[in-house]
Amino acid sequence: MLEAVNVSLGDLNLSTLAPMLIAIVGALAILVIDLAKDGLHKSFYVMVSLLFLLLDFGALVDFSGFFMQNGTTLGFFNVMLMDGLAILGQLIIVGASMLFVPLALTSKRFHEYNYPEYFALFLFMIAGFQFMVATDNLILVFVGLETASLALYTLIALHNRSKSFEAAVKYFTMGALAAGFYSFGAMIFYAVSGSVEIHTIAEVMAADGYANIGYLLVGVVFMLAALGFKVSLVPFHTWTPDVYEGSSAALAGYMSIVPKIAGFIVVMRLFEFLVNSGVVWLEAVLYAAVVITMTAANIWALVQTDVKRMLAYSSISHAGFVMAAVLIGTTQANTALFLYWILFSFTNLGGFTMLWVNRQKHLLPGQSSDHPYEKFAGMIKTMPFAAVMMGLFMLSLAGIPPFGLFWGKLYMISSAVTGGYTVLALIMALNSAIAGYYYLKLIIYMFMKEPYFDGGHKFYMMNASMSLKTIIGVAAFATIFAVVAVNPLIEFIGTLVYNSGY
Repeated sequence: MLEAVNVSLGDLNLSTLAPMLIAIVGALAILVIDLAKDGLHKSFYVMVSLLFLLLDFGALVDFSGFFMQNGTTLGFFNVMLMDGLAILGQLIIVGASMLFVPLALTSKRFHEYNYPEYFALFLFMIAGFQFMVATDNLILVFVGLETASLALYTLIALHNRSKSFEAAVKYFTMGALAAGFYSFGAMIFYAVSGSVEIHTIAEVMAADGYANIGYLLVGVVFMLAALGFKVSLVPFHTWTPDVYEGSSAALAGYMSIVPKIAGFIVVMRLFEFLVNSGVVWLEAVLYAAVVITMTAANIWALVQTDVKRMLAYSSISHAGFVMAAVLIGTTQANTALFLYWILFSFTNLGGFTMLWVNRQKHLLPGQSSDHPYEKFAGMIKTMPFAAVMMGLFMLSLAGIPPFGLFWGKLYMISSAVTGGYTVLALIMALNSAIAGYYYLKLIIYMFMKEPYFDGGHKFYMMNASMSLKTIIGVAAFATIFAVVAVNPLIEFIGTLVYNSGY
């Protein structure tokens, strides 16, 4: 006979759901407002989205203070896990989203921003990513992953170009395959441990002395394929350049940041306990994945003729660079991962926003893609401010001191040396040097070549709206003055990571 179980609201600790619920309520509010009053200007929905994102961010800041005092918080039948990783991941997700939303206030008319559903889907996607990082339950990770992915497929297709539909279909197809791999991997982990919670899986496997190592290998392969798709590890990266090219430049920049940080946190939770357990073959597999992803993506980026595809391949290389932190598995390396990605978020979103400003509706005669290098030739003469901004973001991505990403790369390489991965540190430094070539190639086109003309047409830059200029200014400010913020950031991130046991 079953006994009734009394569960109080206090035991559920529903406050752990507050940040995600804010995003969900915001999305539902937009849909309700649209039903009640049709035809409102997009600026209203931008403001509503920003308001709920600001509330979400405030809830997370409040949680970070609570975590500093009380440690990890569990909630909703212990499914929700608000630790340092969850808080840091959500701060990056919501912070990058607040930079992205104002880009809708462009002075040009873009089809997708005319639909209130665009902003509702965007908030649903953010909630999905937040659920994904704020748990170690494999089922809830999957629910968050699919919620965010389904919304993102639609956001890509709403760009309403032939390449956008192609990109959405490719992303959906590859995403469905990755979801299948994830399901099989989770099933195998459950079969060998009797649990879908990562910390319990780790405890059971350690207690058994990794007796089911064969099944573990199969499960890890499936999980590596599924999560490798999300963070664009080679050879699961094939969707990335095509999907970025088919998406709007702003959305492509957003995709290079937010989905990947969510994927990195799941990878950290799942793989670091395996690496630290002494499973040698897993360390070898991750080592190979990191090196191949960094190197191959850099080589592919070298031969690109389109700046947007170059940035797509470079984001794959950066993902491989950051995956090294999971392999190293020390507190310093995990701190470096978040520091790197925060600095990368400003720089990369700034670079893609410059492409967004630079977009034209129709290709000119002889132009095979939206953003060929020739389009940027002589920009210092035609659009000097834009050339300086784009040059700044390229120097930062290349890791040239003293600009933002240099400090992230320096700290990441330092963590590799400290963790005993000296050869890996040398490979990382070499790849940074290779990457410098294709970033500097764009700078050479902008500053050292004459403006490009074709059939009497000159490539031009659209007049940027005030919102676009503001976002570019914020990204540039963060890129230039990152040196001032590096030490406080390292202390804040390190405290959260260390207190989470990573």
